[in-house]
Amino acid sequence: MTTGAQTPPPPARPHRSRLRRYLPLGIAVWFVLEIWLLTQVAGAAGGFTVFLLLVAGVVAGSVVIKRAGRRAFRSLNEAMQRGGSPERGGGNGLMMLGGLLLIVPGLVSDVAGLLLLVPPVQKAVSRYAERIFERRLGKAAPGSLGDAFQQARMHRPDGKVVQGEVIKEEAGAPEDAAREPRPPLAR
Repeated sequence: MTTGAQTPPPPARPHRSRLRRYLPLGIAVWFVLEIWLLTQVAGAAGGFTVFLLLVAGVVAGSVVIKRAGRRAFRSLNEAMQRGGSPERGGGNGLMMLGGLLLIVPGLVSDVAGLLLLVPPVQKAVSRYAERIFERRLGKAAPGSLGDAFQQARMHRPDGKVVQGEVIKEEAGAPEDAAREPRPPLAR
């Protein structure tokens, strides 16, 4: 039995970003490339050489991550002692990413990790990532997390927090009226 009412159209599928669409394919291609390259090197130089390369990558990556973490922690401690915020820059983060890529088994990831340890490459990747991040923040919808982050960045030029309170004048209240004394702010 029909009621004469039209059936509503099916809900529209949300638009998937290119990253979400192609990331699984990219990871699969990367894994296949890593395995193929490891078998080629093992065929040419021997399996023990490949094993030593993989172990050397894990050790080198661990050392790089430890060193970058110490530098980041030292920078944070110095900034806290100065009373400011840590200096801006993604050098430590990119060094940690390079170390992580060295730890991941494979020769392609090792080359990418080693490239991220080179300072000019770090600067170029940092500038590129910052441009993308700024562009994404510029497109942030009002009320979203990106919008809140953008507003917080606009109102924090030096990173210091100034404590205080906002006093609003009531409509129709005389400005010369005696006010209750306010206790001083605790520091």
